[in-house]
Amino acid sequence: MSAMLELRSVSKTYGLGASEVRALRDVDLSVVAGEMVAVMGPSGSGKSTLLTIAGSLEEASSGEVLVDGQEVSSMTADERARLRRRQIGYVFQDFNLLPGLTALENVSLPLELDGVDLGRARPEALRALDDLEMRQRAEHFPDELSGGEQQRVAIARAVVGSRRLLLADEPSGALDSVNGEAVIRLLRTVCRSGLAVVVVTHDSQLAAWADRIVFLRDGRVVDGTNPPPGPESLLEEQSLG
Repeated sequence: MSAMLELRSVSKTYGLGASEVRALRDVDLSVVAGEMVAVMGPSGSGKSTLLTIAGSLEEASSGEVLVDGQEVSSMTADERARLRRRQIGYVFQDFNLLPGLTALENVSLPLELDGVDLGRARPEALRALDDLEMRQRAEHFPDELSGGEQQRVAIARAVVGSRRLLLADEPSGALDSVNGEAVIRLLRTVCRSGLAVVVVTHDSQLAAWADRIVFLRDGRVVDGTNPPPGPESLLEEQSLG
């Protein structure tokens, strides 16, 4: 199966001389469609930098980044922006919903910015909300939604259209344990539809839902392992039994 995201010997350095900081050091990572990879590590280990480079929000100092087989560094700024709009979705800890727009308008906005006409963008956005059981809240504004509901809207916005890669930075960090687990379940559902998912989390219990865990320390991958059977696999075993 071909990789949806590939990082090949990726390094990232900030500053020069005495103030130089090496955020990433020769990182290799490959994520295929339908796979969820959790990235863990202490504060300052390079987790968020890995996500921003994977999502083409900033460039690597060296190495290659490929999204769906396309080498990002060879693209123009306009081509990278188009890649982000059409193929990459982002989910953030603080949701980043626009307060003056309804849930439906927040979800349809990426499509509209990409030139999709309103008559097609809104039904697609409504389907995305429906998949996350938020259709009944489509006309509500963010401040009328609970934290868990806002994160569902943020996930719907991240996967609407033909997105192939979803990047999530501490998506459950602002939620209680019940809503946090619900978000991870939703990300697993997204995986089943064929998206590749990379999620940064500090919570080992939530990381156990991933297919694979990658550990970063001082900008290096120090281990990559399959997690022990997590909540989802235990539920599947019980249902089979």
